[in-house]
Amino acid sequence: MSIIGLLTFTNLNNVMAQDAAAPAETEQITDDSAAVTDEAVAEPTAAVTDEAEEAKSFHEVLKEKYIQGGAGWMTPVLLCLILGMALVIERIIYLNMATTNVNALLNGIEDNVKKGDYNAAKELCRNTRGPVASIFYQGLDRVEEGLENVEKAVTSYGGVQMARLESNLTWIALFIALAPSFGFLGTVIGMVQAFDDIEKAGDISPTVVAGGMKVALLTTVFGLIVAIILQIFYNYLLTKIEGLVAQMEDGSISFMDILVKNKK
Repeated sequence: MSIIGLLTFTNLNNVMAQDAAAPAETEQITDDSAAVTDEAVAEPTAAVTDEAEEAKSFHEVLKEKYIQGGAGWMTPVLLCLILGMALVIERIIYLNMATTNVNALLNGIEDNVKKGDYNAAKELCRNTRGPVASIFYQGLDRVEEGLENVEKAVTSYGGVQMARLESNLTWIALFIALAPSFGFLGTVIGMVQAFDDIEKAGDISPTVVAGGMKVALLTTVFGLIVAIILQIFYNYLLTKIEGLVAQMEDGSISFMDILVKNKK
């Protein structure tokens, strides 16, 4: 209780001291504020305008450039980006789900084949996702027909799975080509309009020429940016598919070796 009373008394003294010093501090702050206000008023309005322009966010700048480029020609470029990225995301999800631990799958198949339990091996393939498991299932389903038919089934179904992996890549390649094409087309038409403005003005004014050219070139800039983004993802998908195809080929060879070694 004594400690609490001492702390309370000390706090009250501090509060009273602060209240006594408050008027003087208030007067000083008021004087300082008035001086700062006078200095701020004296600054040029151009500096305020520059700060406002620098404070623009990336989205605001992007929106401004989009409007300057013309919605009629910027919209197709934007659609190429949206549709292309939608297909890219779909392919990335599909290819990631198609990835399989081939070694673990082959070990499980070999254990069941050694026991002569081909149904259990097929059930293991059925419960494993990915093209490799589907190929192995087709081969196991034709074991009774002979190894030659198994090899044909593995080869034929491997081609089917490769086609599925490469699905929608042609559409992505199309959008990669269309985005800069729309940009170039918008640039050409924008330059034609700029020359029309020069003809109407009757004089080659640097302001008219520079403004028209800037607006015309914006469509090309956005088209090239979209093409570059999609091209990067396109090459990533190609690399991913090449890895899966190599995995399928190596796994098929090991699968056939297992069947040959355990042939009865």
